[in-house]
Amino acid sequence: MEKVSFVEFRRDARTVIRKVRQGKRFILTYRGKPVMRLEPVREREIGPRDPFYTLGKFAVDDDEPPLTNDEIDRIVYGI
Repeated sequence: MEKVSFVEFRRDARTVIRKVRQGKRFILTYRGKPVMRLEPVREREIGPRDPFYTLGKFAVDDDEPPLTNDEIDRIVYGI
């Protein structure tokens, strides 16, 4: 992945953004150290297999303690 300094980005942001829109990815550096990734945002459609739509099957009865956020993440996203 190509690097671009903060100064270079400020000087020619239009060119960097054009390249990102074309699919290129960059690491933005500040004072020689990597601070963030510049990459295109991929649009995706949310379909019936999206984890959001499966949350209902993890509902618990009133007798059971509710799931923690970590438990939900592990179940839904496999984390």
